[in-house]
Amino acid sequence: MDGTEPGSTASPLTSPLHERHEALGAKFADFGGWSMPLEYPSGVVKEHTAVREAVGIFDVSHLGKITIVGPGAADYVNATLTNDLGRIEHGKAQYTLCCDDATGGIVDDLIAYLHTDDRVLLVPNAANTAEVARRLAATAPEGVTVKDRHRDYVVLAIQGTKSDEVLEKVGLPAGHDYMSFVEAPVPNAEGTDQGVVVCRTGYTGERGYELIAANEVAVPLWDALMEAGAEFGMLPCGLGARDTLRTEMGYPLHGQDISPSVTPNEGRLGWAVGWQKPAFWGREVLVREKEEGPKRILRGIVSTGRAIPRPGMRVTLTPDVGLGEVTSGTFSPTLKKGVGLALISTVAAPDAEVGVDVRGRREIFQLTPPPFVQPSVRES
Repeated sequence: MDGTEPGSTASPLTSPLHERHEALGAKFADFGGWSMPLEYPSGVVKEHTAVREAVGIFDVSHLGKITIVGPGAADYVNATLTNDLGRIEHGKAQYTLCCDDATGGIVDDLIAYLHTDDRVLLVPNAANTAEVARRLAATAPEGVTVKDRHRDYVVLAIQGTKSDEVLEKVGLPAGHDYMSFVEAPVPNAEGTDQGVVVCRTGYTGERGYELIAANEVAVPLWDALMEAGAEFGMLPCGLGARDTLRTEMGYPLHGQDISPSVTPNEGRLGWAVGWQKPAFWGREVLVREKEEGPKRILRGIVSTGRAIPRPGMRVTLTPDVGLGEVTSGTFSPTLKKGVGLALISTVAAPDAEVGVDVRGRREIFQLTPPPFVQPSVRES
């Protein structure tokens, strides 16, 4: 879940921090219809390493924001999205999926923030926000309002082993439980009653937080964090490093690893499905597929040599027996080798060696369950 897939051909939207990124020398690229930092002059590897060893700050304001408000809002969300909101309390967040009711395919993966029984905030991927909002609005019961707030909020991710120290230095809460959130005043923004939601979530595998605040306080919030982070070696990080970090964890990216043509069973996301719930979009087809077993599945691959996998490369069991293709692949700065994800036939044993067609050469990779790097995201 991240929404870093390339977006539309229309003029891209920009973050409220765009000028700050320009001043830092960022290189921009289009992500889900937004012009966002791909990398800074420090480069992807240094940004990646800063997150693994110290701390990095990402602007991910391109992520969607949808509010569902009204009597029974949480019950409505629970009857549509896959995961079970009944498992969590107010002030908690949950990874979940929006699936197509007819096919079970993943329309999007997203985070649900449960504020109260009558208020839920969803953070979907950039390119899919309008579609998720449309589907929810189309079937919302009377009194429940679904609003696309995509352009109204800044989202910052503070990720790394020193993330707590950065937040504490600016007076923001830190140290709360994984997948929980608290609201606090915005530092460095006197004269405003706007607050910031501080959620202990992230897409890097490291301990960290994601901050959601109104656009009007984006600049003072960014400036305060940048000043505080200097002491701890914090680097501004682009979405290039975000992609290498999430790939090392085996986190799927919508539009590459998962999509409307891939089901939660195929994407190894059954853990994000409330199978005992009486209703959610796609339940009937997904339960049937789960019982029968999917014919293909998303698996991790690690190079046994120097080859680097890239999306679209053919995966084979033997030179003559095809299995599927690579969906995500990169050079792992931590492991110093190629790693990736591949959607392949279940005929391959979970620990099989497979071939990947890299520029006409059959390179050998080991099927390996992610994460490829030991995560610290859940450490207390």
